[in-house]
Amino acid sequence: MLIWLAHCLSHFIPGFQVFHYLTLRAVLAALTALLIMLIFGGPMIRRLQRQQIGQVVRADGPQSHLAKSGTPTMGGILILFAIAVSSLLWTQWSNIYFWVVLIVMIGFGVIGWLDDHLKLVLKNPRGLRSRWKYFWQSVIGIVAAVILYLTIDRHVGTELVIPFFVNISVHLGVGLAVLTYFVIVGSSNAVNLTDGLDGLAIMPVVLVAGGLAAFAYVESNSVFASYLYVPFVPGAGEIAVFCASMVGAGLGFLWFNTYPAQVFMGDVGALALGAALGAIASVVRQELVLFIMGGIFVAETVSVILQVGYFKLSGGKRIFRMAPLHHHFELNGWKESKVIVRFWIITVILVLIGLSTLKLR
Repeated sequence: MLIWLAHCLSHFIPGFQVFHYLTLRAVLAALTALLIMLIFGGPMIRRLQRQQIGQVVRADGPQSHLAKSGTPTMGGILILFAIAVSSLLWTQWSNIYFWVVLIVMIGFGVIGWLDDHLKLVLKNPRGLRSRWKYFWQSVIGIVAAVILYLTIDRHVGTELVIPFFVNISVHLGVGLAVLTYFVIVGSSNAVNLTDGLDGLAIMPVVLVAGGLAAFAYVESNSVFASYLYVPFVPGAGEIAVFCASMVGAGLGFLWFNTYPAQVFMGDVGALALGAALGAIASVVRQELVLFIMGGIFVAETVSVILQVGYFKLSGGKRIFRMAPLHHHFELNGWKESKVIVRFWIITVILVLIGLSTLKLR
């Protein structure tokens, strides 16, 4: 919206042409989302408190979590609002990739909101049944995957990019749509599983979004893409602006979500942000880099899969004291703040490794 206005004004005042620069728009998008979070975060928390929309804590979890009971939840609504408003203000509306990522985020956010609403407002402990949650996730994931497959640019092709290698790729053909579906749905649920401690999920989301923003910026420029041997994806620069909005909104939310948390994002935030990361990685064709950067999300998901599978096969035995993985460390005596910060440090390292694939090929 503001880009169109700046374009019109640039005919009369040349200085407005500066707003066409991608880097400036990304910075402004991040600052806009951050400002929205800081302005409306406090009022949102007070409203959630008045409506008694609070966290329900598992009785079989770490005892330190019992104090979190009643903490306002569903703060992810404001995160999505900040990202949507900021990105709509600073991106080119004609970009198909932007709309796919935005709709995926909002669609998964609606699924998460319905689950949270059933649990926290209507006091239905089961929330949205798993099969229906997965069904609607699949519907959105399939639609997004098909759209991205049908809009593949001739410069990109349908190859799976292998990090650290220049001339090695896997031709997927229509299988690319299948991969995109699994990346979106898998990333969504992985972030949701990670969202169990104060600030544990949101900071890795911010870091990974920042890393993907770098890929989107580089791949939107044919010269940079050719020099670094990454896919040239025309229009991917607008995704960098969207990523910047995620970074700003995430940092703004962390202001209130840092230990001890004043508010939690809930499924409405976790499912949506994870799906957005998956869609972004699919657009810039860095699905495997997302796997590297989001290693914490992967580890948390794998820990749940292993725990459930081993429990069923062994007749009740466990690999971890509790899953997801962060609870295992807590029950082993790590303080919550130590788990959080160490997981953040690991994510910083993994994001740097992911970024290194831009050059190390």
